[in-house]
Amino acid sequence: MASKKIGKDDLQEPKGMRDILPNDYTYFETVYKKAEEISSFYNFQMFQLPHVEKSVLFEHTVGETSDIVEKEMYSLKTKGSDGLVLRPEGTAPVMRSYLQHGMHTWSQPVMLSYKGSFFRYENPQKGRFREFQQFGIEIIGEESAIAEAIVIKTMTLILEELGVGPITIQINSRGDKDCINNYRKALIAYYKKYTKDLCKDCQRRFKTNPFRLLDCKDEKCIEIRDDAPQILDHLCNPCKKHFKEVLEHLDLNNIPYLLNPYLVRGLDYYSRTVFEIFADGSEKLSQSALGSGGRYDGLSKTLGKKEVPGVGGGLGVDRIVELMKEKKIKPKNDKKAKVFFIQLGSLAKYKSLNIVEMLRKANIPVAQSLTKNNLGGQLSTADKLGVSYALIMGQKEAQEDSVIIRDMKTRAQTTIKLNDIVATIKKKLK
Repeated sequence: MASKKIGKDDLQEPKGMRDILPNDYTYFETVYKKAEEISSFYNFQMFQLPHVEKSVLFEHTVGETSDIVEKEMYSLKTKGSDGLVLRPEGTAPVMRSYLQHGMHTWSQPVMLSYKGSFFRYENPQKGRFREFQQFGIEIIGEESAIAEAIVIKTMTLILEELGVGPITIQINSRGDKDCINNYRKALIAYYKKYTKDLCKDCQRRFKTNPFRLLDCKDEKCIEIRDDAPQILDHLCNPCKKHFKEVLEHLDLNNIPYLLNPYLVRGLDYYSRTVFEIFADGSEKLSQSALGSGGRYDGLSKTLGKKEVPGVGGGLGVDRIVELMKEKKIKPKNDKKAKVFFIQLGSLAKYKSLNIVEMLRKANIPVAQSLTKNNLGGQLSTADKLGVSYALIMGQKEAQEDSVIIRDMKTRAQTTIKLNDIVATIKKKLK
């Protein structure tokens, strides 16, 4: 059977996924570098999760009636018929890893950070892709409110130091299992009067997961929600006390927040604190959130183990990059070349890689276009890069083991021996 001919559409990225080209990659690199720098200072240890997990992990933890499980997971089967998915979120895999590798025997709490691609089959739009980049942090093994404070403080610091602030937190408490059950009864009793007025999705949600009625974006459903019971009125005393302590931590650390009594987040494993992070004090719905997270004390029990407290959050790197561009924040490029190496003639070309390597080992940012042969083309490239100095090696210099240093501003030139390149350039760059 003849293979199908490749057409124009076959040479496009899959819908909702994209190539991150070099100019954009510097933004992502900047975000990840800042995130790793700050989270490391707060004692989060970087580790790596697999991109593929068993589907049962999310069906049992995120919730079978959640959008992620019902509509958004990329599922696949192996030749051995194992049910696998491309990871749609990070917290459940982190807890799986914690339990699998016996991290409960480590010094507690265990503080972990991770990054990379996550996958959800949803409608692509501005700042939202089917393959999206995320940076996450988790604290496992700590039940006190200071854990929420550390997670939220770390996430807000990352955003502020990237320049995308000011930041506002929308925050709420879902309470514990008993609080949730009491609140569910109150929600069902309230919404029972409006079932015919709800959108089709919410009519189904009413039967399967009434909490998701609070997340609906339909205007009519939002109007009905505005008079719905609030979870804060159904919290037990320990949950009220815990939430009060969380807010006190935020107040004392000057982290601005808004109480959102209808914020429950659509994942079953959350308990007590839930939050979303917005830029510029925005009160828009979660579509524009730069980050989110919450506490998940019951997650490990759902996986068949004893209860281990945990709290964490994730930053949407794609949205942060979009906001940096809108605010005209340039990515930090520590590797920007200060020197450009130019070679002319076959002998100079043969020696060029050793010279470039000599500069790299000396931590001197150097650029080159070794595939070009004429002086004008290489000088033009050096000009475009805005380097301070060009190093020129022609046939004569190659024979004499020397190089010409050209000041790109004044056009002044001097010739020095190869052995003196590193010391001379370092002195000039100072």
